[in-house]
Amino acid sequence: MELKDKFAIITGGAGGIGLATAKLFLKEGAKGIALVDFSQKNLDEAKKELTGKNVLFIQADVSKSADVKRYTDEALKTFGKIDVIFLNAGVEGVVKPMSEYPEEVFDQVIGVNVKGVWLGMKYGFAALKQGGGGSVIITSSVAGLRGTAQVSAYVASKHATIGLMRTGALEGAPDNIRVNTIHPSPVDNRMMRSLEEGFAPGAGEAVKESFIKMIPLGRYADNKDIAEMALFLASDRSKFVTGSTHVVDGGFTA
Repeated sequence: MELKDKFAIITGGAGGIGLATAKLFLKEGAKGIALVDFSQKNLDEAKKELTGKNVLFIQADVSKSADVKRYTDEALKTFGKIDVIFLNAGVEGVVKPMSEYPEEVFDQVIGVNVKGVWLGMKYGFAALKQGGGGSVIITSSVAGLRGTAQVSAYVASKHATIGLMRTGALEGAPDNIRVNTIHPSPVDNRMMRSLEEGFAPGAGEAVKESFIKMIPLGRYADNKDIAEMALFLASDRSKFVTGSTHVVDGGFTA
């Protein structure tokens, strides 16, 4: 039991990666999880899959300071301590060249993917410190390690998470708080369906096939592939791992 008696917060918790991670954390002994998501509908669906588990379902906008403080405080009040914070909420934006990219969409992507991570650590560090430290895990992307045309906001946001992670690792270390990023390749979930359709409207399947050809292991990542890395970074097996990037991409960036 990798997470016996530990308590976790997972943002983007009702999406593919978040829900897979919640299930794995509970299987590995997590005593309680605060599942945070923007979509109440998705939270209601997740609740059906996690019936009978010690899970707190919280609707929140991670780009809003008051919401992040609220979910952090609610989780801490309910569980008494927090050991793991998985900052996984993210949005993809649209597929357009920079000259045509809508400013309001750019702001939304940065708000969720960057400010949401910053706020998660701003309020989360104090909660982790109360329990003697813990682990912060941030979902970045291979898009945080390279450029990709027509998704400028997403690429910029995922590069930014690395800077926040490294700064957080340095600031958190004196309080035994570890901070790391996960960098998935394309994952077989809703976000990739949206991006595939954005790159070639009406021909998403062809886009998927072209992406798969760039992955040496010949497939997209599964949600559980990412959840397994999150489990490692949440557990004591990674107790000397902080300030680092963890690529889960089937060789995509090799």
